[in-house]
Amino acid sequence: MKKILIITGDGGESYETLYAKHRFEEEGWEAVVAAPTKKLLNLVIHDFEPGWDTYVERKGYYVESDIAMADVKPADYEAVLLIGGRAPEFLRNDQTVIDIVRHFSDNDKFIFAICHGIQILVTAGLVKDKNITCYEHVKFEVESCGGTFIGKDQAVQDGKIITGQTWQSHPDFYRLVFSSL
Repeated sequence: MKKILIITGDGGESYETLYAKHRFEEEGWEAVVAAPTKKLLNLVIHDFEPGWDTYVERKGYYVESDIAMADVKPADYEAVLLIGGRAPEFLRNDQTVIDIVRHFSDNDKFIFAICHGIQILVTAGLVKDKNITCYEHVKFEVESCGGTFIGKDQAVQDGKIITGQTWQSHPDFYRLVFSSL
């Protein structure tokens, strides 16, 4: 059975996490959720409310992580998916996470990232000279690190990296993901 590593943590986006896990399982993959520690994760819901200038955050679902980052063997996985939410702003400071993601790049494996998950790609040095989409407020980070922000498309593929803007991009993002695998 093919395995995908789904990286998130406390503050990860609920819908992005659950949709990814279920979508890959639906296609016959083993979806393994990795977090800083093996524990019950506190996920969040980001939504767009009329009259607000930014998204709002609410408590989301709980999800049990399957494995701690320190126990991940990247060679066991076909691809990695970096979930959005607030978790990436914390996870991008974890050298183990960066090393895991770089392994996928160094070994020509697929890297999928959505919304703020792109912050991990940026920190790993993987956006330079790449076409990337993401949540619009991560655009500055992408461009500052040499990437080209593509705002007109909900999902973008550049080689083995596929990125999506937000959970609202799921149809386009997963269409691209599964047509590429």
